[in-house]
Amino acid sequence: MPEKIELKGITWGHSRGYTPLVAASQRFNELYPEIDITWKKRTLQEFADFPIEKLVESYDLLIIDHPWVGCAAATQCVLPLDKYLSGTYLQDQLKYSTGYSHQSYQYGGHQWALAIDAATPVASYRKDLLLQHGIPVPGSWDDVIAMADMGRVAVPAIPIDLLMNFYMLCIAFGHEPFLNEEEVTDKQTGLKVLDAMQSLWSRVNPEMFDCNPIAVAERMSSTDDYWYCPFAYGYSNYSRKGYAKYLLEYTDIVRFEAAGSRLRSTLGGTGLSVSAFCKHKARALQFAEWIVSAGIQSTLYVEHGGQPGHRKAWEDEKVNLNTNNYFINTLPALESAYVRPRYNGYLHFQDEAGLPLQHYLKHGGNPGQVLEKINNIYRQTKPVTPQEQAGG
Repeated sequence: MPEKIELKGITWGHSRGYTPLVAASQRFNELYPEIDITWKKRTLQEFADFPIEKLVESYDLLIIDHPWVGCAAATQCVLPLDKYLSGTYLQDQLKYSTGYSHQSYQYGGHQWALAIDAATPVASYRKDLLLQHGIPVPGSWDDVIAMADMGRVAVPAIPIDLLMNFYMLCIAFGHEPFLNEEEVTDKQTGLKVLDAMQSLWSRVNPEMFDCNPIAVAERMSSTDDYWYCPFAYGYSNYSRKGYAKYLLEYTDIVRFEAAGSRLRSTLGGTGLSVSAFCKHKARALQFAEWIVSAGIQSTLYVEHGGQPGHRKAWEDEKVNLNTNNYFINTLPALESAYVRPRYNGYLHFQDEAGLPLQHYLKHGGNPGQVLEKINNIYRQTKPVTPQEQAGG
């Protein structure tokens, strides 16, 4: 009898992040009965707050965010996968990356995770309600503002999501954030961004300041209160029949008049890492390679509620048929999504910088002081140069 191997994994507690891992692990156990993989869930807040460099001591497989890879490189607490997986496999992952999902886990010349999941903020709407009221899907920022005036727009406004949208609007005004070590963006751009954000969030229900993307999707798919969301991290689950009371349609983000083009949202998604403390590294790597392969991502993984990182799944006809064309409709937004910084220390900035943004949008104040608070937090994280951030 082969030795019984138990691997423990940790992920986040939504159907998109948990169910496909459990289903795939069950099948993997049927193929390799000596390997038993169990998964623990944590909330999105715990996912953001608890240091992964502590979790690696207790878990073999970890679902991570790409901004964490600078810490991974500094601490070496997860395996550099390029030293263990074949070049052919990694080249396939690169070739079929959805946007920069695969590359976002490269840092300092190494691959710290595989892009098991891909996401970026996209637009969602209730097609039935828009048709019922004879209203077209918004196509521009002005259209979004007009619908917000009707009280029918839902948009996440917890600090982390506001910060991601701050990046998006910096780009829309022609200034990509984090181009130097002193400021996230210049004052002129920052003031324009805060004005644009204020114009939207002053018009939406204040309950949005307690809503993350999941909460928005739940409200839109369970009530008729909100008809449209201009940008929130997409969840294909809500575009699948039977998942929620009402089906959501997903599409690309609107055009922004000042930019003359569509908004570029901020890349999300998750990666699968293997702990450097894992006692059964070969088996953990075997599972990681298997579950992020094109064959599993396009079938077992997506069929159980997953949102694959592999582009073949996003372009698969059957996958799109079963998800109301979620993947093919939102792929353009993912292809253009902005990659956040990944230097060791960025996560502290991300945890803190959304707070003055939210306070300003809720209570008003001096926008110049808001920018200075954000820049002070940035300087405190002691970022490395943009060239070092690029890694890979």
